[in-house]
Amino acid sequence: MRRWISSGLILFLSALVLVTTLPAPAAAQAKYPSRPIQLICPWAAGGGTDRIARMVAVLLEKELGQPVTVVNRTGGSGAVGHTAGATAAPDGYTITIVTVELAMMHWMGLTPLTYREFTPAVLLNIDPAGVQVAATSEWKTLKQLLDYVKANPGKPKASGTGKGGIWDLARAGMLKTAGIPIDAMPWVPSTGAATGLQELVAGGVQVVTASLVEGRPLIDAGKVRPLAHMADKRDPAFPDVPTLKEQGINWTMGAWRGIALPKGTPPEIVAVMEKALDKVVKSKEFVDFMNKGPFGILYKPAAEFGKFLAEQDETMGVLMKEAGLTR
Repeated sequence: MRRWISSGLILFLSALVLVTTLPAPAAAQAKYPSRPIQLICPWAAGGGTDRIARMVAVLLEKELGQPVTVVNRTGGSGAVGHTAGATAAPDGYTITIVTVELAMMHWMGLTPLTYREFTPAVLLNIDPAGVQVAATSEWKTLKQLLDYVKANPGKPKASGTGKGGIWDLARAGMLKTAGIPIDAMPWVPSTGAATGLQELVAGGVQVVTASLVEGRPLIDAGKVRPLAHMADKRDPAFPDVPTLKEQGINWTMGAWRGIALPKGTPPEIVAVMEKALDKVVKSKEFVDFMNKGPFGILYKPAAEFGKFLAEQDETMGVLMKEAGLTR
């Protein structure tokens, strides 16, 4: 009997040791996140996308308990940063603030990358384009500007992003809808709105079609004059700036931004990120920041954001073909 009990005890203890040394489930091995996270921004520091990315990073760090560092990967009209984000390891430690250009770049032949290479987490915002000129400009209204463009085709130049970017498309659509040849106001590529606005103030270009939000610091400083807003209605933050529709041009266009992870990221990690970002977007700090920007808030959780991306891709393809920007 003693021998049997002794043998049984040995077997029990051996089994116990084996069980305790087996690998624990992935979720139990290392709770996500357990180390710093990188947030890739495809656009230059100082622009609207960069500003939103940095606010998201600060608030996301509070929610996840790990450092979140913004890394600006510019170039290729957004292709460089988006590609870096899409091709990163799908482990949740690299996320990207994806922008409307994701629905445009492949139509231009800049990259084969599409929204399908990302796992959507949350849509954050949307901002309509604007028409801005230097405060020293002779143009006080949009009509004056467009009359000048008609009389002096090729002379006034516009900027605000890379060739075929959202603000370029905004320019092209506005001119086409107004019955003016698209090349009558040539596009000068830049790394983002901030760079384009600097060129505007310096006299390198005469028009910037980036959002009024991105131009606000220079508008408030009296260096830039807004002439129009490409939305269905006026922006409460710029009540004196008329829409294109009010001025007889039936055209609207806007830029959106969201957070996405590489394709193949485990669902449980995406769920953690989505939950944290939901709290970020709904937090008082984020809302106050966006209102002060002012940036428009447009919230869509992962599933809805995924449908939005598919719709945007199709819509942009049609618009860019009409504007002659596809390859």
